[in-house]
Amino acid sequence: MGLTSSSVGRGAVDGGLVLAKRSESDRVVALAGNPNVGKSTIFNALTGMNQHTGNWPGKTVSNAQGYCKTAERGYVLVDIPGTYSLAAKSAEEEVARNFICFGNPDAVIVVCDATCLERNLILVLQVLEVTNNVIVCINMMDEAKSKGISIDFERLSSLLGVPVVGTSARKKKSLAALTAALDKLTDNPIAPAEPLITYGEAIERAVERMLPAAQAASTRLNPRWLALRLLDADEAFLHELNLFCGKNLLTDDGISDALRDAQAVLSENGLTDEALKDAVVSAAVKTAERIAGEVVCCTGEPYRTRDRKIDRILTGRAVGYPVMLLLLVFIFWLTISGANLPSAWLSAGFTYLESGLSALLILLHAPLWLRNLLVLGVFRVLSSVVSVMLPPMAIFFPLFTLLEDSGYLPRIAYNLDRPFKRCSACGKQALTMCMGFGCNAAGVVGCRIIDSPRERLIAILTNNFVPCNGRFPAMISLICIFFVGISCGFAASIGSALILTAVILLGIGMTFFASWLLSKTVLRGVPSSFALELPPYRCPQIGKVIVRSVFDRTLYVLGRAAAVAAPAGAVLWVLANVTVGDVSLLAHCAAFLDPLGRLLGMDGVILTAFILGFPANEIVIPIAVMAYTMGGTLADIDSLSAMREILLSNGWTPLTAICTILFSLMHWPCSTTVMTIKKETGSIKWTLAAVALPTLCGAVVCLIVASAARLFI
Repeated sequence: MGLTSSSVGRGAVDGGLVLAKRSESDRVVALAGNPNVGKSTIFNALTGMNQHTGNWPGKTVSNAQGYCKTAERGYVLVDIPGTYSLAAKSAEEEVARNFICFGNPDAVIVVCDATCLERNLILVLQVLEVTNNVIVCINMMDEAKSKGISIDFERLSSLLGVPVVGTSARKKKSLAALTAALDKLTDNPIAPAEPLITYGEAIERAVERMLPAAQAASTRLNPRWLALRLLDADEAFLHELNLFCGKNLLTDDGISDALRDAQAVLSENGLTDEALKDAVVSAAVKTAERIAGEVVCCTGEPYRTRDRKIDRILTGRAVGYPVMLLLLVFIFWLTISGANLPSAWLSAGFTYLESGLSALLILLHAPLWLRNLLVLGVFRVLSSVVSVMLPPMAIFFPLFTLLEDSGYLPRIAYNLDRPFKRCSACGKQALTMCMGFGCNAAGVVGCRIIDSPRERLIAILTNNFVPCNGRFPAMISLICIFFVGISCGFAASIGSALILTAVILLGIGMTFFASWLLSKTVLRGVPSSFALELPPYRCPQIGKVIVRSVFDRTLYVLGRAAAVAAPAGAVLWVLANVTVGDVSLLAHCAAFLDPLGRLLGMDGVILTAFILGFPANEIVIPIAVMAYTMGGTLADIDSLSAMREILLSNGWTPLTAICTILFSLMHWPCSTTVMTIKKETGSIKWTLAAVALPTLCGAVVCLIVASAARLFI
C-alpha cells in the first residue's frame, strides 16, 4: 500500500467539498464514526497526512481529505467530524450527516470502538439505512483484548450484511485487512438488503404509504430512508434535502399527498412528533443492543472499572480542583526551569549569526542604514522572538499534548463545566481556554468545537484572558527580579511557578467574569446542554507526541510569530532612529503616553512597548529597555541582573512590576490572534470587541491596584 498526502486541487464537488481526485478511477471514501474512536488516527495512517488527533471528542470540526493508494486503485479519504447519530444536533454533526447522505461517497468506513461496540452500532445501523456500501472497522482491538472483550467478527458481518474488520490504528500493519476489504467492496458493491431496524407496525405502515412518492422524488437516495426522514425531519434537514433534490419536497404534489396519508396513520396510533422521534431512536438502540448481545463477550471485569475509580479522584469536588492546580504549577515550573538554558544557547547562536550577517552585508557594500535596518532591526527582533519563544513552547506544547492524549483534558472540561454553566457559557470553553496557554490564536480556532454560536463567540472574546507563551517570558522575568530573586535555584523556580500560577488563576477568574458579563448583556442566552464523553485513560505515544507538538504546534505558531516580528523589527528600528527635534519618534510616543501610563501604575515607555509589541508579545520588555537606554536597536540583555539595574534606575518599583504583569495578562491580543478572530467570526465588530474587552479590563484592574497603592502605601 503506497501512502501519499493529498493536495487539494481540481476535482469533483460533492456535498460542498472539492474532492481532489488524481484520476477518474479514484474512489471517494467517507471515514465516519463516533467522536474519539480513532478515526483521525486511521486517516493519518492510511494517507500519511498529519490531521491532528487527540484523546478527547470534537477534534475534527470540518472535513479533511487525504489520498491513499492500494494495489488496486487510489482512494480519496474524507475524514468527517465525529457524530453519535445522523440526527444531527450540532454544526459538525450536520457536516458529517450531509456528506454521508448527500456527498455520494463510493463507500463509508464506520469506525467503532471495540470497548463500547453497542453504542457505536447505532451509527452503523443509521448509515446502513442510507447505503449498503459500508465497512465496519472495529478499532482499538488491543484495548479490548486488555479488558477481556472479544468480538465475533463473522457473526457481526453476517448480521449486518457488510464486511467487518478489526484494527488497532496505532499499529499500521493492522490496517491491511481494512484496505483489502475496501478494494473488494469497491469492486463488488453490496446489493440492497432487508432493513435491519424495524420501527413498529404503525411507523412501518406510514413509511409504506410514503415509499412510491419517495422513489419518484429522488433516484439517488434510498427511498425507505427518505420516507422515514420526511416523516421525522427538522427544518434544517428538510432544507438540505430540498437542495439535494433540487426542489421543495413538501410542495411536491406526490410527496405532500403521501405525507398527509402517512401522518394520518401515525395520528390514528397516537404518535405525535415527539413520540415518533422517541420511537425511531428506541428502535435503533434496541437493535444495536440485540446485535451487540450476540457478538460481544466480556470475560474480565467491567472494562471501565479502573477509569471510574480514577475519575472519582480526578473529577471529585474535594480532590479534582487541587489536582488541577498542582498540575498547573508543575507544568509552569517545568516550562520555566527547562527553558532558561536553551534560550541562552539560542541567543548566543543568533549573536554569532548576527555578526556573520553584518559581515556579509559589508562585503556586499550595502549602505550603513540598510545594514542597520536589516541586522539591528529585522534580524535582532526576529532572533529575540525565536530565542525567547521557542524553548518554552517546545516544552509546554508536548506537556499539553500528553495531557490531551492521556484523556485528562476532558476531565478538566468536566470539572470546569459547573462554573462555566453559572456564567451561562459552555463547559467546552475549558478546553479552548487550555489551548490559549500555548497560543491564543490556536485557542480561538479551537472554539469551533463549541456548538452554540453564542457560546462560541463568548469563548472567542474571552480567550485572551489566559496568557500565551509569548507573555510568559516578561511575566517570569519581572516575577524573578522583583518578587523571588534572580538566582536560578530550585526555590526560585518553584517560587516563580507559584506566583505565575496565581496570576494565571486571576486570568481564569477574569475569563469567568467576562463570560458572565457578556452572557448577561450583549450575548444573552440560556447555556446549552453539554454532553462530553470521558474517553478512557490511555498511555500516550511519547515519540508521536513530541514530533506532532514540534511540527504541528510549536513550529507553526513560531512561524506565524516570526512572520509579523520581522516587519515589526523594521518599524521599531525606524521609530528608534528617526528623530524630530533631536528626540526619536519612540521617545516622543513614550512622552505622549506617560500621563496615562502613570495613572495605570506604569509609565509611557511601558505603554509604548505594549503598543509596539502588538505583532509579538515577546518583544515588549526588550522594547522598553531599548527606550530606557536611548538605544537605537533592540536591547540585548545578557542577564536578569542587568535588566534589574536598568529598570530600577528608571523608577521601577514592585508596584510598577505588578501593574505591568497585570496589563500583560489583560490587554489586546497579538496581531496573529486578532487576524484569527477576524477569520473565525467574519466580523470587524466582534474583532474590535475582542480587542477592547481585555484591554478595558486590564486598564481598570491596573487603575484600581495603582490607586489603592497610592492611598495605603
